[in-house]
Amino acid sequence: MTTITRSNGTRSQLRPVWDEEPSLIGKIGKALSLALIVVVILFPIYIVVLTSISSPKAINEAGGLVIVPDGFSFAAYNEVLGGGVVVRALIVSICVTTVGTALSLALTAMAAYGLSRPGSLFHRPLLFLVLITFLFGPGIIPSYLLVNSLGLIDSYWSLILPSAISAFNLVVLRAFFMAIPGEVIESARIEGASDFTIFRKLVLPLSKAALAVIGLFYAVAYWNAFFNALLYLNDSAKWPLQMVLRTYILDGAPMQTASGTVDPSGLGLAAVPVTSVKMAVLVLAMIPVAAVYPFVQRHFIKGVIIGAVKG
Repeated sequence: MTTITRSNGTRSQLRPVWDEEPSLIGKIGKALSLALIVVVILFPIYIVVLTSISSPKAINEAGGLVIVPDGFSFAAYNEVLGGGVVVRALIVSICVTTVGTALSLALTAMAAYGLSRPGSLFHRPLLFLVLITFLFGPGIIPSYLLVNSLGLIDSYWSLILPSAISAFNLVVLRAFFMAIPGEVIESARIEGASDFTIFRKLVLPLSKAALAVIGLFYAVAYWNAFFNALLYLNDSAKWPLQMVLRTYILDGAPMQTASGTVDPSGLGLAAVPVTSVKMAVLVLAMIPVAAVYPFVQRHFIKGVIIGAVKG
């Protein structure tokens, strides 16, 4: 807020430009910009969903992706959900995401709280080891050799443990814990509370917004991950949904469904168009994240600005 003195001796306060009431043109421009962004985001989703429920005739006439609806059919979903591969991969992805998110959130929260206390054991060396991972990654071959030496090849734990703690999420959560007033923690310690009791009954309840956002970051990362499965899983029966989707769409590998093998060449050998089946799998991959996001959306704005520099 800026105070100015007029020629007549009176004073008035001028608000910053970003705090002023926008003009009519500004409001219209903002509305049009937001509408354009919404259209750009929703239009590809609309095409994917519409193609997945379009009839074979509409897909053949469109030459692939359908933009204008012309007959509907849920045969693609019957094929995908009636077969064993996609359903099994969907269950694997849900289990890995649930267990991985819970484990990662617990480990990250405990490590971040320990590193947020200046007097904790080996505080600086451990923080340095965390920060150095931003600059130097372990590499694919050393990571594979480590996972192999631990006996995790072809194990579901190979999809969780190598990425159990994200250095970025740890640093963000540490910044939030450091913002908690030290007087609050010291008062609890004077009352005889242990560090674990302070962490569990005081710090965690005050950090629900941050934990919700970090949990969302982990959940989306686990749900979308396929590279660990590509490296560490030799048994295709243990593949998560994203790995099945990648193999089917990019490599053109056939997928076993209820009525048999869907022909990836698109030559009409299958009862359901291959494009429709691909889009159906994409829709199934989008649904869980889209269903969970509204529950943490109210915490998202507060969580993403954790540690930001405030003016």
